[in-house]
Amino acid sequence: MPKSWTDGAPEPQILREQIPVRDPISYRIKKFILGTPLNRHSLGDQRLSNKNSFGILGSNCMSSSAYGGEQILVALVPAFGLAAFAIFTPLISILLMMLVIVAFSYRDVINTYTRSGGAYVVARENFGMNVSLVAAIELMFGYIITVAIQSAAGVAAVISAFPALTEYKVPLTLLIIALLTFVNLRGVKDAGVIFVLPSYIFIASMTVVFIMGIYRKVNGSLTEYATDTPGLLPLGEEQGLITFAAILMILKAFANGSASLTGLEAVSDSVSLFRTPEHVNARRTFTLMAITLASLIIGIGWLAYQTLAVPYQSGTPTVISLVSKAALGASLAGEIFYYVVQAGTMLILFAGANTCYNAFPNMVNVIANDGFLPKRLTARGHKLVFSSGILFIAIAASVLVIVSGASITVLAAIYAIAVFIGFTLTGFGMAKKTLKDKARMRSIVHILAGSVSVITVAILAITKFSEGTWLVVIGTPIALMAMRNFNKQYQKEKQALLFRSNDARATTISRHNVTVLVDTVDIATITAVRYARSLKPHTLQAVHFVLDDRKADEISALWQKNPAFDDVPLELVDCADRRLPNAALEYALRMTLKPDIELTLLLPRRAYSGFLGRLLHDQTAEKIAAPISHLQRVVATIVPFDVSRILSSTHSADNGVVKEQTASKPVAFKPVAEVIKEVEPTSHYAEKMTPIGQIQWRKRAHVQGKVTSIKSAPRDSAPYLQVEVWDQSGGVTLQFLGRREIAGLDVGSEIRAEGMVGEEEGSLTILNPSYELLV
Repeated sequence: MPKSWTDGAPEPQILREQIPVRDPISYRIKKFILGTPLNRHSLGDQRLSNKNSFGILGSNCMSSSAYGGEQILVALVPAFGLAAFAIFTPLISILLMMLVIVAFSYRDVINTYTRSGGAYVVARENFGMNVSLVAAIELMFGYIITVAIQSAAGVAAVISAFPALTEYKVPLTLLIIALLTFVNLRGVKDAGVIFVLPSYIFIASMTVVFIMGIYRKVNGSLTEYATDTPGLLPLGEEQGLITFAAILMILKAFANGSASLTGLEAVSDSVSLFRTPEHVNARRTFTLMAITLASLIIGIGWLAYQTLAVPYQSGTPTVISLVSKAALGASLAGEIFYYVVQAGTMLILFAGANTCYNAFPNMVNVIANDGFLPKRLTARGHKLVFSSGILFIAIAASVLVIVSGASITVLAAIYAIAVFIGFTLTGFGMAKKTLKDKARMRSIVHILAGSVSVITVAILAITKFSEGTWLVVIGTPIALMAMRNFNKQYQKEKQALLFRSNDARATTISRHNVTVLVDTVDIATITAVRYARSLKPHTLQAVHFVLDDRKADEISALWQKNPAFDDVPLELVDCADRRLPNAALEYALRMTLKPDIELTLLLPRRAYSGFLGRLLHDQTAEKIAAPISHLQRVVATIVPFDVSRILSSTHSADNGVVKEQTASKPVAFKPVAEVIKEVEPTSHYAEKMTPIGQIQWRKRAHVQGKVTSIKSAPRDSAPYLQVEVWDQSGGVTLQFLGRREIAGLDVGSEIRAEGMVGEEEGSLTILNPSYELLV
């Protein structure tokens, strides 16, 4: 290219975007469903405010109050009859004491460990790898079951109001899981806005129910349900409480009721989702969440006791539905508000399920980064969420719903044991840490939390083994072995790729030879040869593996006639068994017998679009490249050539080879004198901000834009730094001489720069500008 100071040189230009590749139809469908992809630099905007975090994360534990108390009665009523209500109140009191202990323990966890991970991080840092993996497995079990049970309970709330939908319970639950998955794939903020309001609707509606229940109790109009209604659980005979059978049933009821405390761990697993300061905002949300849960357990339990709300065998109407109807009365206003309560209950349960779509992907991201789960779980998707984690939990929860028939009783036991194992490890892990830190009062709280949790785990494992907890008891060691194997494989791969001192210099190879594998003589072959020349090899040659003598003769004749190959010898190699990959492998080994030779094999690949192209043409290049990749000092490079672009009249003009074959028009360059004759006197500073697309050569410019690339000089050359900056009108290069970095400057940063506009290689450049980094 002529230099800018010579006659006939083109005027320097700003950087402009190139024509993008057309998106495939799969991506266009994805974009239509999920919306425009988010820029990675907007990740901070996806953080949750306290209001949104309470709506998203608090809903998990608050919603468990909708079925926790009912599950106690499910175990007690068939064993003790109406005497179950006398045992019900003490069990609720025990659960509330456990809630207080666990809540104080988790407040300290949030304050100590500000990174997502919860029980996994606590166990990893205090007990080591194996125990932390158990915590991780239980957390994963818990989150998966949460989606299943909360969705099923939300559908049960709908069926309580509309009994005709009973037979569609499983399909409706699966539909809800699919909708939650879709909403969360669209991003955290979208999910938060949708699920904040239902949490407050549920709290407000239940507050009205409690107030009306107290009012009706005081004036004597609170309904007490008949215990002989068809469809209720059968009433057992009253019996003593000190028999083995009675104690077992009470423990079973306690195990059922422990589901009321599930969901408390969600905040500790999602601290990174909060706005800064993360741990302070997370503790505030957690405290409010625990107080709200306690109030709901007390209110629903008291109303169930006062109204003798016996659960139904089918699970609907639910106990919370019965107590709401009794407290609101049979008036028109009461009937209308009853449906509001059911809607609020339904939505809070769905919001509770939605919590796991935030906490689970963040938690498995931490575990996958540690090398115990597939690395694809660490990748952010279209909307900056961990899409693989979201899809994983959705599929697993759907399987559970189908297998269990969306039964809340079956799912609750599995849910509770998984969560309480996490409580146990967190409590004892924090106890160990606080004892080491000599914080005695804090350690007592954590020891209590761990102790009550481990007792609960034992009760659940014994009393509910045949009803579903076997899945956790047996599944945990199986999952543990799988995760350890994942980690072993990752460690082996890491060791294999470890950078060693004898690999420090890549210049120990004295000869680099290039061979082009030829199947036919066409434009794709010419392109591969042109690329081979650009590698500046010691020797360049072409090889054709002979499968057909007649075709080999044709290729040889065409090769000799074509002037493009005058400097490239063609070697014909026999391939008697027609196994091309083996022939290429043998050739590569033969050519690299000497230790100072490196060989590059270039494989032209003709790319054909659509199913028809794949049907009509084989994938020989990939088959050859696969075994070559196992050899030392041999590189197999596939040189793609898009045949579909030539076939398409729209894109044929963009093909580089076609352009070579057409006569190019001479470019009319202006003389330098004509280009610079309008230059005004040079000023020392440009005050006004100029769009990059309007800056002019040899004039000062004040620009602002986003940094899209940063290039620094290699270590053994003079220091310089080139920074590309773009705004909506175009791009320009900022060049800083004498430095290799700028503190605080990263790709994606906003920068404001002012200086004289020059040029380099035909593009406008601002040399050593004054600058300001924008936050």
